[in-house]
Amino acid sequence: MRRFDNVAIKVYNQCIMKKYTEMTREEQQKEYDVLNQRYREVCESGIHLDMSRGKPSIEQLDLSRGLLDTLYGEANLNAEDGMDVRNYGGLLGIPEARRLMGDIMGGVHMEKVIACGNASLNIMYDCVSRAYSHGIMGNPPWCKVDHVKFLCPVPGYDRHFKISEFFGIEMVNIPMDDKGPDMDMVKDYVENDPTVKGIWCVPKYSNPQGTVYSDDVVRKFAALNPAAPDFRIFWDNAYCVHHLYADRNLQAEILDIIEECEKAGHPDMVYEFCSTSKISFAGSGLAAIATSLANIEDIRKGFSVQTIGYDKVNQLRHVRYFKDVDGVREKMMEHAAVLRPKFESVENALQAGLSGLDIGTWTKPRGGYFISFNSMDGCAKAIVSKCAVAGVKLTSAGATYPYGKDPRDRNIRIAPSFPTTEELRKATELFVLCVKLVSLEKVMGLI
Repeated sequence: MRRFDNVAIKVYNQCIMKKYTEMTREEQQKEYDVLNQRYREVCESGIHLDMSRGKPSIEQLDLSRGLLDTLYGEANLNAEDGMDVRNYGGLLGIPEARRLMGDIMGGVHMEKVIACGNASLNIMYDCVSRAYSHGIMGNPPWCKVDHVKFLCPVPGYDRHFKISEFFGIEMVNIPMDDKGPDMDMVKDYVENDPTVKGIWCVPKYSNPQGTVYSDDVVRKFAALNPAAPDFRIFWDNAYCVHHLYADRNLQAEILDIIEECEKAGHPDMVYEFCSTSKISFAGSGLAAIATSLANIEDIRKGFSVQTIGYDKVNQLRHVRYFKDVDGVREKMMEHAAVLRPKFESVENALQAGLSGLDIGTWTKPRGGYFISFNSMDGCAKAIVSKCAVAGVKLTSAGATYPYGKDPRDRNIRIAPSFPTTEELRKATELFVLCVKLVSLEKVMGLI
């Protein structure tokens, strides 16, 4: 059995002198037979890799091991306002944690920030759930109105879509380009349809494309005049400090949506979320929501019933460990040093194996956690299935669209972070092989 490595891929590339669509049927069949034989060998090799989620690697998690030693036995356990973090209280979070999370989000004043538990997804769910059961700032609960819609820029984050689906909210696809969502379409829906109550956004290094919203797009969001008074922008700034490159010229920056909404006279229109889930520990990080003071008070009322206070020990631990936003940025450069070679490895393999064949396109993000791959129409599910049979699990085809339905069956999210470099090399080579096989099957009319 031959070893599955770059040599084999290079041999295949040398066999391809033209695009599959330009080959004769005989040439297509010959190429298909070669690739299919290689695929059978890989299936027999016994590889087992999981690239279905954007989990930090063990090496990344180890970068924050010092967090565990921050609050030693004799440490002062009082927050800066004198509160003992071991006790009840502090519903909105300790002041220094609110300040740190506001700074991570781009300089939001701490009074507009609530420091919560470990997961921003939990806060997003709570915001939708509270709106559904009790309404937002005196407006009717969504469960008592005839219809509720959310706009969903696509491809997008599957867990956002699952929240909407769980509450029976209709989701509307909004196409994206390299500057952000189609704002003409967003404006038309938001300003003319009172059943549109929200929009999901990952504005910086978006999941999965790595798109960065332009200044123009952010200002257009802030300038919206919603038909629904309880419309909210769910601004999931998950990757706000997640750059892949140390060069500041390659680090994307976006406008502060909180500030822009205030300038436009719509301070209550946005909820902004972030967490340290991919900064410190994925399962034991610190999450926060930033919004207007009026929204803060509305949210506080629900929180006061839900909890007496979030984990303030963890909040204090994070502040003591990172100290300030500069400490966070320094740590993120350590993460970048681990992640960057993995992203570049995937990008190089895709370029070497697929460039010039017109059977796929992919993004080259400057930050975030994912690479977005678009196959030929009607091929994504088959590619993911072939990879799974051979031993590599990818995010389900269609997951980046509401209801798991990609209308063109072409988008695949690649998550390079968790595998080792060697595992990633094998997985990407298999992926390239499967893309070629399925694309040939498509061209030859086999699928």
